[in-house]
Amino acid sequence: MNKVELVNTLSAKTGQTKRASEEMLDAILDTIKDTVSDGDKVTLVGFGTFAMTERSARRGRNPRTGDAIDIPAKKVPRFVPGKDFKDAVA
Repeated sequence: MNKVELVNTLSAKTGQTKRASEEMLDAILDTIKDTVSDGDKVTLVGFGTFAMTERSARRGRNPRTGDAIDIPAKKVPRFVPGKDFKDAVA
């Protein structure tokens, strides 16, 4: 499912226009991105938790040449599914 299909489904389920559904979806996604990028986490009970984690610096290998390279530390987004979501998928 892509964003257009998601907006269409939201519109059908809520009775809102497609434009209103897209604005709501964009607002939700922007809020999650802003909150996680600020270092906080977003927990939607039953669905899951969006958070930021830090990967430490490490040594790696260039697959083409085999040379050792230094991979710097970085922050990455992470999603941990909730119990209800896991149960629905299983």
